[in-house]
Amino acid sequence: MQYYGNGAERGYPAPQQGGPKVVVEVKGLYKKYSRKADWAVTNVSFNCREGEIVGLLGHNGAGKSTTLKCLEGMLPFERGTITIAGHDIQKDGEAAKRNMGFVTDNHATFVKMTGIQYINFMADVYEVPTSLRGKRLTALEEVFQLGKAIENLISSYSHGMRQKICMMGSLIHHPKLWILDEPMTGLDPRTMKAVSLFMHRYVAAGNSIIFSSHALNTVAKLCDRVVLIRKGEQVSGLNVKQIYAMNPNFDFEEYFLRNERQE
Repeated sequence: MQYYGNGAERGYPAPQQGGPKVVVEVKGLYKKYSRKADWAVTNVSFNCREGEIVGLLGHNGAGKSTTLKCLEGMLPFERGTITIAGHDIQKDGEAAKRNMGFVTDNHATFVKMTGIQYINFMADVYEVPTSLRGKRLTALEEVFQLGKAIENLISSYSHGMRQKICMMGSLIHHPKLWILDEPMTGLDPRTMKAVSLFMHRYVAAGNSIIFSSHALNTVAKLCDRVVLIRKGEQVSGLNVKQIYAMNPNFDFEEYFLRNERQE
């Protein structure tokens, strides 16, 4: 698949030269859902550079999705700062959002549209030139392989097909940052493999990916670093590549289970 190269022939820019730059920086993030509620997220800080895949780990309700939704600009937050490609999400939200694509855990989309209508809608929102749309759609179809179903109403799609069209829509503008909440849920094994390869090629082109997942094997294989959140608090971080380089037999599952205990 040619798309797995630098992508220039498909309308995607080649990677920038020089050292990796910080694409995402989260500093001292605090979030609560009401004045009297407990903090949903407390003092979370991490970054993600060009060429990196960073995973957010934690039990159900730990604060992963809340953190991602603050990062994407869906939720306001009480304290801290979040910058995307140098743009503050609170002060310059539109510019920040133009540099990201987000796939939610519920795969929300417009079910009364056909797949191709949704792709074109997303391309319109992000002002993708008409001259690039065909090339990018062809490249994405190589990965997700919706085939003729892209002409059908999204309401007729299976769970996995809705996940695919959401991913395609989130990538049509070639965002600097791709954010995914449980990205592999509902995907068939072939697509999971293709998406995993795509993720590595995408960051190799100078982009960044942040995603949350309960699939520890997927996280261990894909991530450069992970951030572990427990009860809304960041409790540890791990450089996955360095750990496996030093200890190929490192037990990632045991590390997670030991550190994510809630008591």
